[in-house]
Amino acid sequence: MTFHSEFPKIGETDQKDHGAPAIRRSLSEIVAEYDAKAESIPGAIEAFKRAETAINAAACIGGTYGGRVFATDPSLYERDVRLTLLRSAWKHVYEGLNIENIASAKDRQQLDLKLTKPLPFTLENIAEVFGSYLLDQRFHVLKGLAECFTDLDPAYKSHSKVKIGVEGLPKRIIVSYVTGWNSWGRERVKDTLNALRVYRSQPRYTYREFEDTMDEVQRHGEADFCGGIIRVFKNGNGHLIFDPEGRKDINHALAEFYGEVLPDAPNEAEAKRPSTDVARDLQFYASPRPVAETVIDALHLSGGEEILEPSCGDGALMDELARRNADLRENRMSGAVSVTGVEYDAARADLARAKGHHVMTANFLQVAPDPRFDKVVMNPPFYGRHYKKHLDHAVKFLKPGGCLVCILPASAYYDHGTTIGDWRDLPVGSFASSGTNIPTGYCVYYKPRA
Repeated sequence: MTFHSEFPKIGETDQKDHGAPAIRRSLSEIVAEYDAKAESIPGAIEAFKRAETAINAAACIGGTYGGRVFATDPSLYERDVRLTLLRSAWKHVYEGLNIENIASAKDRQQLDLKLTKPLPFTLENIAEVFGSYLLDQRFHVLKGLAECFTDLDPAYKSHSKVKIGVEGLPKRIIVSYVTGWNSWGRERVKDTLNALRVYRSQPRYTYREFEDTMDEVQRHGEADFCGGIIRVFKNGNGHLIFDPEGRKDINHALAEFYGEVLPDAPNEAEAKRPSTDVARDLQFYASPRPVAETVIDALHLSGGEEILEPSCGDGALMDELARRNADLRENRMSGAVSVTGVEYDAARADLARAKGHHVMTANFLQVAPDPRFDKVVMNPPFYGRHYKKHLDHAVKFLKPGGCLVCILPASAYYDHGTTIGDWRDLPVGSFASSGTNIPTGYCVYYKPRA
């Protein structure tokens, strides 16, 4: 990522809409101030110690102790001053770039943790931590809204249910425990209403505004919010009831964010070919590393297993398996795992082989079943229900007692009911770096022992 040191002037972006601090300096100027102050810390501490000595001397006669001058211990350590300066610099940029009004609620929690023990304050690290929020603000605003709504109702986890014109989006959402101060439900309500306000280019609720709204709810049983009303009942549960404009905004925002997966057939005629045929334009979404780490964890490798990856693409999942092999060797655990990939696209198969992976170029659906594998891990085509053919065929390669982990669009579970084993959602936007925001998850299946 390129990140120009003179861009942006903090506080000039979205200031009118969201009230960003008017800190009109370039990032390079702020880094320069940080560097200068960091360099001056030893001198400042020395000056403090001289002042402390002078005050103590002024408060005694002939060196005779007369009591404490300072209410608390005035000890000062350079490491503490440096950490305080570092946190101040990062917080200054965080607030000045208006990240709070761009990042989702979950991202803000992660950023809070990062800024507790922040990276060195350099332009490169600022770009790494904050760059994507500035370069693609729309993505993060929509992601924040999607995270809130998928947490509250499974209907919002299906890209097919939020298409424009599709009926059936919930008109109300039930949220538990909204009356308890700082409760889970109260925080979910606040995050959800803020996500909707940010989507509408409105400022987030201030602490006082939100508390006043919740006080009104508790006094009168309900209160208005942008997009509908919130109603609370005696059991402490709340209902977010959306008006037509609110539902329309939610629908359009999620439909824009989720988009569509590419079809694995360029036309209807192609789609009607025999089920084992592979379309000429098979869509491909590589598994990002965080996804790969999650699904490989679900395999619970102990070493020595024989693993199959159907439709392995350019080897993203196999890359993670290779890293696990290196860990097994380093820790002198049981033998390394053996991995075999199958990939129809010759160019992608060559890319995987170039990284040292064992890959067979073939249409997986036409490979004869061979139930010799301890584990199968896969990321089949997402479009429509084509994935089901791959999933059903892959099971035939498992040993009795073997484990299969399969990445799927969330619609496989929430709409089609065609998954097997246990279902687990992946975080919103897990495949954004691969070109799709379709909600995803994975199923974990253990083949019964004979």
